[in-house]
Amino acid sequence: MNESNSQTAYGVFKPVGHVLASFPTERDAHAAADALKQAGFPEVAYYSAEEVRERAERDIERAGILATIGQELNLVKQQRDLAREGHPFVSVLAEADDAARRAADIVARFHADRAQKFGRLIIEELIEPGTGQRQAKESPDTGLDPQTRSGAEAGTDTTRH
Repeated sequence: MNESNSQTAYGVFKPVGHVLASFPTERDAHAAADALKQAGFPEVAYYSAEEVRERAERDIERAGILATIGQELNLVKQQRDLAREGHPFVSVLAEADDAARRAADIVARFHADRAQKFGRLIIEELIEPGTGQRQAKESPDTGLDPQTRSGAEAGTDTTRH
């Protein structure tokens, strides 16, 4: 995966201006990459599960302390875990909000289980994790903390009354 300084923050992978999506199969990921290219996106890259796993493990090993403050390190751990399960990834340059939404719509059609837009300060979930559905609004259930569904401690009741 691209490891230039513009693609990292605090020693971990952070492709600012890109949408990064994971897929349950290579076939889905390749089909989504083809559809993104056909839709006119200028930069589309496919990453095998093995590539993502290797990069994530390196990033986790060398992550700076600041990576633990935001979500960067948690996201890299999430990417590693998905890659261990065999999920390939597709990255697409989509800096503008409307381009990111178009990219999310396309990857959702090909069963993306996650799609996240990486901004300088914010990492936005574009589809509901595991559903392939566009996310309607920001909520604690976005799953940016991969340890538990809402980031709550395991075993804690997260239902609302």
